[in-house]
Amino acid sequence: MTSIPDADVTRTAKSWTLGTSPWQTIPAAGAPRARVIIDNDFSGDPDDLYQLVHHLLSPNVDIRLVVASHLRDGDPFDSGPDTADNATLVVRDVFARMGLSSTEVIVTGSNRPLADRATPQPAEAVEAIVAEAMRDDDTPLFFVAGGGLTDLASAYLVEPRIAERLTVIWIGGLEHAGLAVPPPDAMPIEYNLLIDLVAGQVVFNDSDLTIWQVPRDVYRQCLVSDAELRIRVAAAGPVGRYLYDETALVVERATGEGRGPAETYALGDSPLVLLTALRSLFEADPSSSRYVGMPTPALADDGTYVAVPDARPMRTYTWVDTRLMFEDFYLKLQEFSAWQQDDTP
Repeated sequence: MTSIPDADVTRTAKSWTLGTSPWQTIPAAGAPRARVIIDNDFSGDPDDLYQLVHHLLSPNVDIRLVVASHLRDGDPFDSGPDTADNATLVVRDVFARMGLSSTEVIVTGSNRPLADRATPQPAEAVEAIVAEAMRDDDTPLFFVAGGGLTDLASAYLVEPRIAERLTVIWIGGLEHAGLAVPPPDAMPIEYNLLIDLVAGQVVFNDSDLTIWQVPRDVYRQCLVSDAELRIRVAAAGPVGRYLYDETALVVERATGEGRGPAETYALGDSPLVLLTALRSLFEADPSSSRYVGMPTPALADDGTYVAVPDARPMRTYTWVDTRLMFEDFYLKLQEFSAWQQDDTP
């Protein structure tokens, strides 16, 4: 239920472009070590806004595209019908609030899920994903997704060779037997997978894409307290207050429905930043988080896993370093806010 703007907000007095970090008093050293395509359902749960802002403030990644993707029809966060278009409006709004002029990276995904496992859904984002993946650049490319997988699956169906040229990091999927158990009263098909189960089957069952998965039990670890959000986010300038207010709307709604209040909120999309921008200096990897390796399972029609013993290997994260992830976000937001509100040219 992220607020959908009627029009772009007024751009701030200070502007900047991707690839620069004018708010850093000590400039970042060196060039980005990875390219990133961000794909998220930005008109849904506002945890994706935190992930987007955090990624935009992280100089170690070269953000090539921001894909605004759809929710499922009738989703309680945004019932649609054109939720990818709504997501695009939200992203443009965030860029304007931050004074970020690099709007050329924003692309709109399909408003509809896949109809079957052989037919891509055409969209501006699909063409852009294929073009970036096939571009002549040896810098590692991560496709990071915090929602459904429609546009990635469509890009693979259009050009299967992209599987050799990127790593998929996906927030989604059920718990794995032997690693975790479902939460109380859990959705039988995990929320992000339910957005487009067919697309998930293309990515898991039919493709040879390399997957790093952050399943439901792990993204639910990413809890922050209301005190943290009030003191470390809401007080950090206009952008911070915007982020806080968006989560507060969800808490208020959940409380009215008898599911709240709670002193915590799950910023479940933030591992997308942790696993790309916050990798180790030596032997680059998200070394402060833990995962298990397993053959990539197939996804059944009910969203459960089907073991495929000889399948390509997959990382399934079991624990993520929330200290590093959130402390880095709070400090970057504070540093950016101080620069944005400073009257010095």
